[in-house]
Amino acid sequence: MAAKKKAAKAGASAVATGKAIRSNQYVQRVLTDEELQENLRSAFDSARKAYTRINGKGTVKAVTEDKKTQRELKDAATSLKEAADQLRGRKKRKRRKGRLLLLALVGAGLALALSEGLRKKALDALFGAEEEFEYTASTTPAQESSSSESEPVGTS
Repeated sequence: MAAKKKAAKAGASAVATGKAIRSNQYVQRVLTDEELQENLRSAFDSARKAYTRINGKGTVKAVTEDKKTQRELKDAATSLKEAADQLRGRKKRKRRKGRLLLLALVGAGLALALSEGLRKKALDALFGAEEEFEYTASTTPAQESSSSESEPVGTS
């Protein structure tokens, strides 16, 4: 009789556990979100590859010196972070506007650096057109005449 009660109790707790799992939002998200599943799968694969590389060498040596192990661990961490963000319901930020702005600034800088005509137009637009002027001296040199040198002043 005790065995039947234990089995009935275990069955009832299994049913309750199943209901709780079905109503859990995180479990539902894991079951339905294909991108989340792919991130979890990628994290597992990267961690497995890193583990097999570490297993052949010493742990410290593999992590500090082996570039492939470092890359696999980084990939696993990135995939796990993305999966965690998806589970929490956070959306990935798209940085298209920032990249586009950076690309435009770099392109404009190169264009200004390489094109003298464009550089002049930009400076004219920012500071106004250059004014062309001719220099005229405010003092004029004394004009010497040949007649005044030969005749003394006051003798005519």
